[in-house]
Amino acid sequence: MDLFKGGLGQTRYHSMQITHLGSGSKGNATLISSGENIALVDSGFSLKQTEKRLGGIGIEPNSIDAIVVTHHHKDHSNSALRASKAWDAELHCNLGTAKRLGWDPETGCSAFGNLQRVDLGGSLSFVPIPVPHEDSENVAIIASNGKGGRAAIVTDLGEAPADLLGHLKKCNHISIESNYDHTRLMQGPYPDSLKRRISGRGGHLSNSQTAGIMRRVIHEKLDSIVLCHLSERNNAPHIAESEVLMAIEEAFTGDLSISKQDGPEFTHWTGQSEPTRLAIA
Repeated sequence: MDLFKGGLGQTRYHSMQITHLGSGSKGNATLISSGENIALVDSGFSLKQTEKRLGGIGIEPNSIDAIVVTHHHKDHSNSALRASKAWDAELHCNLGTAKRLGWDPETGCSAFGNLQRVDLGGSLSFVPIPVPHEDSENVAIIASNGKGGRAAIVTDLGEAPADLLGHLKKCNHISIESNYDHTRLMQGPYPDSLKRRISGRGGHLSNSQTAGIMRRVIHEKLDSIVLCHLSERNNAPHIAESEVLMAIEEAFTGDLSISKQDGPEFTHWTGQSEPTRLAIA
C-alpha cells in the first residue's frame, strides 16, 4: 500500500505523516505529507540514493511537490537542486542558503524569509525558525496542515532560541537532533578545537540539551518524538533515548523513536502515538 497517497483511512488522511529517509552526518532527508501534498525536508543523500530510499517505501519521486532545504551544508543540500529539476518539485530555501549554494532565487529556487509562513499547496505549509549553526543560516521547520496538525524538524543547532521553543510547545510531532553524549565527546579523540565547535552555541545539541528542551516543551497533545542526527562516534541510540526519557518521565505518554543513518524504518502520524513500521521493498 502507498502510505502517502490513497488507501488511507479517513482519520489518517486528515493527519500529517512524517518519515525520515535517514539522518546523520552522511545525509538527511525527511518526508512530510498531508492529504495529497508531499514535501521533502532536506535532500542530503545522492539523487540515486534518495530515489532508492523513496522507491523502497513505494513513493514515486515525481509525486513530491516541494523540497525544503534548511541550510547549505552538504549533508542537507547535496542533491536538492538536481532532485528539484528531475522531479519537477518546487525548491525552497532562505536567501543566505541560496547564495551559498549558487542558486538563483529568481529562477532556480523560491527564497523565504525567517518566520514567514510558506504555503506548499493544498493543506501543507511551514514556518522556518532561525537557529544558530556554524557558518550557515540554518532554520528549523515547523510544518502545519491547517487542521491542527503540526510537526517540527529541528537539527544542527547549538541551542534552542525562544521562538523555536514557543513553536515546539504547539507541535504534535517533534523530530529533534540529539547529536552527542557530552562525556563521549570530551573523552574522545577529537582535537580540543573541534570539541569546542561541536559543543558551542553554533554546534550541535547534546543529549542533555535535547532532554532539557523536551522537558520544557512537553504537552499533552505531543504524540511522538524522533531523536535524529546522532553522532556515530560520540553517541549511541540507547544513551540518547535514556537521557531524554529520564527528563520527560511520566509527562510523555507517546512514542519516542530513533532515526538512524540507514532509513527509512518507520512513519509517524499526528494524532497517533504508535508509528507504522515500514517494510522496505
